[in-house]
Amino acid sequence: MAAAPLHARRRRRPILPTLLLLLLLQPVPAAPARVTALIVFGDSTVDAGNNNAIPTVVRSNFPPYGRDFPGPGAGRATGRFSNGRVATDFYSEALGLGRDFVPAYLDPGYGIRDFAIGVCFASAGSGLDVATSRVFRVIPMWKQLEMFREYKARLAAHLGASEAHAVVSGAVYAISIGTNDFIENYLALTTTRFLEFTVAEYTEYLVGLARAFLAELYALGARRIGFTGLAAMGCLPLERARRAAIGGGCDEGYNAAARGFNAALAVMVAELGGELPGADVRVAEVYGFFEGVVRDPAAHGFARADVGCCGTGTYEMGYPCGAWAAVPGGTCPDADRYVFWDAVHPTERASRLVAEHLFNTTFGRFE
Repeated sequence: MAAAPLHARRRRRPILPTLLLLLLLQPVPAAPARVTALIVFGDSTVDAGNNNAIPTVVRSNFPPYGRDFPGPGAGRATGRFSNGRVATDFYSEALGLGRDFVPAYLDPGYGIRDFAIGVCFASAGSGLDVATSRVFRVIPMWKQLEMFREYKARLAAHLGASEAHAVVSGAVYAISIGTNDFIENYLALTTTRFLEFTVAEYTEYLVGLARAFLAELYALGARRIGFTGLAAMGCLPLERARRAAIGGGCDEGYNAAARGFNAALAVMVAELGGELPGADVRVAEVYGFFEGVVRDPAAHGFARADVGCCGTGTYEMGYPCGAWAAVPGGTCPDADRYVFWDAVHPTERASRLVAEHLFNTTFGRFE
């Protein structure tokens, strides 16, 4: 039999399709590094109950706080300034850490085994400025770092040095702080800071303190850090009520201070991130999202954003809110219809919405 023509023989040779070849030549994307734990610093927006263990009036470990808290011991007032969970609890759930809340470091009901996958050092009433923390004698940021150092030592004793290092370096760090420096300190005239600084100067001072905190946290082993910016604090029910005599509404001066802080924070974080090898430091931008919720609550399924659920909803926070616990109708029947639980803090449902936004834009994007 005659041999097939050369061109026919060439056609019969197995040829790797061009598309498959291109796919094989593409670099394989690295799998995201596993998140080992969620570690939290800050103020009442994320405090899980640390203030229960210190002598301060800034507490919420009594009804009606916690009335919608889920799981074992449902309805328990944990010390969170909410009817249920706060944003960082939802981060823990979304990160797949096997727990839908983050325990407070000073809660005697938990130990180092619990803290190995998540721990909260935050203290309600705290600020970047140590003078803010002194107003109500709460845990300042430097002390929260001291607690973190102690935690690291306990973790090493529990897991061994190598595994403890892996937990610390593989954790996501959530920081939520700064609002109290303005509404409890500078703008409230409770310290001398308003005499020492202009608003712009005080903002610069606070951002400098934030930079120092982040640098020290990095030195202690943190690598994936999200710093939540300030929300529209002029739209808190407390601030709206303060303006009732002049027609109410949001205090735009307070909101401008929040935006100024956020802008300066973003610049600082961008600069600092470039100076810290291996660090992934991000600003979790919440202002625009939360302002949209409070200015148009109906678009997000809420009925009220001008007052809180507790009491009159205009001034109650902490013990004043607790005073309404035994009063018939002292709190609204359905907190999910309110953006705010008390005159300052969001309801669990509002916290969930914020957490979903920040997880999708920041805390779920670390590699």
